[in-house]
Amino acid sequence: GVTDGASFTPPLGTTTYTVTGTDANNCVNTDVVDVTVNALPAVLAGTDQVVCNDGTTVTLAGSGAVSYSWDNGVTDGASFTPPLGTTTYTITGTDVNGCENTDQVDVTVDALPTVLAGTDQTVCNDGTTVTLAGSGAVSYSWDNGVTDGASFTPPLGTTTYTLTGTDANNCV
Repeated sequence: GVTDGASFTPPLGTTTYTVTGTDANNCVNTDVVDVTVNALPAVLAGTDQVVCNDGTTVTLAGSGAVSYSWDNGVTDGASFTPPLGTTTYTITGTDVNGCENTDQVDVTVDALPTVLAGTDQTVCNDGTTVTLAGSGAVSYSWDNGVTDGASFTPPLGTTTYTLTGTDANNCV
């Protein structure tokens, strides 16, 4: 079904094609040619990743080929700090036959919550209680044994209380 001089798409694998030529004297001869079509490599970029914007690094590494190149300045197998938001990274993998295929992975960097501990407070040493309540996150943890939203009697002097807030993305 091949027409001389016309392009066609051969099937996967090796196929032998025979050409029969006839000259002006009606003499006929044949020749054969093998056409090998290699499968594309099954390149995998990995699973999508979600990290917090706290300096966490990400490492992208391809599989399914022999050599890899990434867009956006990424080096295969080397850690880097991705930008805030979602970025799609494309990998191109090349196999031993020089065949290339691509895949993509999304890396999402969530912003850290803006945690607020409230305003500084001054009370008298007369048994007055203080209530500390955080805002800007979903869950809160205070140091020095303080429970968020629960009143307590602070010790004499100035004490600094540190609030750690965690948002819905588990960013702290």
